Amino acid sequence: MGQGEASARGTTMEGDCLSCIKYLMFVFNFLIFLGGSFLLGVGVWVLVDPTGFREIVAANPLLFTGVYIVLGMGGMLFLLGFLGCCGAIRENKCLLLFFFMLILLIFLAELAAAILAFIFREHLTREYFTKELNRHYQGYNNTDVFTSTWNAIMTTFDCCGVNSPEDFKDSRFRLINQNHMVPEACCQRASQTGELAYIGQEQCLTGNMMFRNNKGCYSAVVDYFELYIYVAGALAIVVLTIELFAMVFAMCLFRGIQ
Repeated sequence: MGQGEASARGTTMEGDCLSCIKYLMFVFNFLIFLGGSFLLGVGVWVLVDPTGFREIVAANPLLFTGVYIVLGMGGMLFLLGFLGCCGAIRENKCLLLFFFMLILLIFLAELAAAILAFIFREHLTREYFTKELNRHYQGYNNTDVFTSTWNAIMTTFDCCGVNSPEDFKDSRFRLINQNHMVPEACCQRASQTGELAYIGQEQCLTGNMMFRNNKGCYSAVVDYFELYIYVAGALAIVVLTIELFAMVFAMCLFRGIQ
């Protein structure tokens, strides 16, 4: 009699624990689903908004790329949340297993990205960027991806070179454009009749410090993204922790379903 009661009590506790995991997983994945839906909505709204916001974003290559990153993240979270909710509420082992495998793949991809970032961290130094700028930057060849990217960075952040305009002194750019001390992208601009126009372009190109941007792009970009880098690092840790718990919940519920 005692053993039967103990067995029944254990079965009841096991059922209660399974129900708790089930509803926790549903709530958790419903929040992920809502977050994904919100990001998808924002991304689609920016792309199709008729009020002109799309043109503002399209004019800035960094913002334009960010919109597609938001769309990608929103779609991924939407799918994950949907699979997790359906698998939990219906206690469907196939959906739970697929959810677990998808989370595991994302987790491994993020881990691989972190390892690669650590291995290739020396490629993010001032010295590396300066060497690459000296070797490959051409100035006015917009068909060259490296050159057009650097031109976009310098005009977006109002900067010049990696450390300063002096980076162009012994560069490939000077060999190609011997009469110009700095490229046009380094020249200061001001708003005239609603459009940005260069100020003293000729003086800037011949080396006049008053008409060029003298701050290096490395410092400008780091200063701009400094807060975002710390926030992104904290979010990455939170996301990895959530993914671990999601995998544990999914597997516990998978094994508990008869």
